[in-house]
Amino acid sequence: MRIATSLNKILLLLLLASAASLSSKAQIRLAIYGGVHSANLIEKNNIPGWDTAYGKYYSPRTGLHLGVEGEIPVGHKGFYFQPGIGFSTRGKNFEKSNDTSHAVYDTLYYQTTIKLAYIDLPMYMVYKLPLSKDKKNNFFIGAGPYFSFIYSASQSEQSRTLVPNSAPSKYEYNSDNIDLQVGNAVGKFKTYDIGINLKAGFEFTNVTINGFFSHGLTNAYDPGYDAHIHHQMAGATLGIWLAKSAPAPKTVKDSDNDGTPDDQDSCITIPGIPKYHGCPIPDTDHDGIDDEHDSCKTVAGLARYHGCPIPDTDGDGVDDEHDSCKNIAGVARYHGCPIPDSDHDGVNDEEDKCPNEPGTPENNGCPVAIKEIQRKVQWLGSNVMFKTASSTLTQNSFSALNELADTLRKYPDLTLTISGFTDNTGSADYNKTLSQKRADKVKNYLVGKGIPADRITAIGYGNENPIGDNKTKSGKAANRRVQFKLDSQNR
Repeated sequence: MRIATSLNKILLLLLLASAASLSSKAQIRLAIYGGVHSANLIEKNNIPGWDTAYGKYYSPRTGLHLGVEGEIPVGHKGFYFQPGIGFSTRGKNFEKSNDTSHAVYDTLYYQTTIKLAYIDLPMYMVYKLPLSKDKKNNFFIGAGPYFSFIYSASQSEQSRTLVPNSAPSKYEYNSDNIDLQVGNAVGKFKTYDIGINLKAGFEFTNVTINGFFSHGLTNAYDPGYDAHIHHQMAGATLGIWLAKSAPAPKTVKDSDNDGTPDDQDSCITIPGIPKYHGCPIPDTDHDGIDDEHDSCKTVAGLARYHGCPIPDTDGDGVDDEHDSCKNIAGVARYHGCPIPDSDHDGVNDEEDKCPNEPGTPENNGCPVAIKEIQRKVQWLGSNVMFKTASSTLTQNSFSALNELADTLRKYPDLTLTISGFTDNTGSADYNKTLSQKRADKVKNYLVGKGIPADRITAIGYGNENPIGDNKTKSGKAANRRVQFKLDSQNR
């Protein structure tokens, strides 16, 4: 099937524009070329018996190619870039004959030719080996990719088939030519092809002759089953340069062979790069890693850290390669880890006078002498009183509670149990409830002073465990009380 006329016109205009552009460049030569080749569509699939039943009947097709190509010098070492644009015919043949001496076949002979045409964009990198002093006669070898766009696709068919109901059997000749479908779908030829080209040959002044081989890397056709179908061509090409060979480039002196001529080289005896006027890439911090690969150009470092010093993640002055605690600041004498705290009391072993026994910072890491503090707290408890039949604190109780709050703030590892008691006025249930309210009253007062509630437990015991005689006024007053007991959270 022929591709849309507008696409053909675009490709032809591209061909002419490229030729005009190439010929207008002073350093670029332009050539026309043409030749013949053997074209084939190489198919590989996993169908059992395919090679025997079908594959052996396929054969290459003879094709033609023509086009224009340019030549651009690359450096002064004999390398050239040769882009081009051209036209080529491709495809393959299928031919099969049936022997009628042993059996009667519907088809005596069948032959078909797949005829494809492409617009080609070859791109060669070529090296020339001079065969004469003036470098006009050369042997050359080149390779590069090609990009092709399908121009037309058709198929011719010829056959001799059995005439129905003929006796004896007679065969008639048939021929046909059909357009093939193009597109990215099953049963269609792809609109483009990408592959590689190889060529080698000789150049005699303005005439070139070479052999070439090309192989497609993309599937040229989608048969609808698992298969790889690639273009392959081999042939010969004759080319004619339309301009005289460019004069051989002048030999320039390059003492250090770094590609920068001596008259432009600031470091004539040391190989470098043009970017730095023929000098090596700088190494500002002299750490052996050039600045283009050094992430810390002004600070000496190591290659494994891209020219930066060994990291110190926690900023403790001990680099990560020698730091056993990379993410926690420490000291060098403990390999970058913090000073140990063996008893986990928040006081490090170097400042802890009791490193194996939990304590408090206020007591230099040693346990608080709870018995001594308990005596003080018990005395404070004896100064906390309540009004008769009430959970209301007497006025002289507040100074004792304030001092108790100060003590609990000073020793944050201590917990407090408040036991509330009443005299025997009223029923036992009433007194139980009242004593709980009194214990809660004290707890709430301390919480209001900033002591965490989870450090305080309040329990009401009613008129149990009297410490005074309930028959006397003073005894009853003594029984309306709270008692305090301390304990340590670290136990």
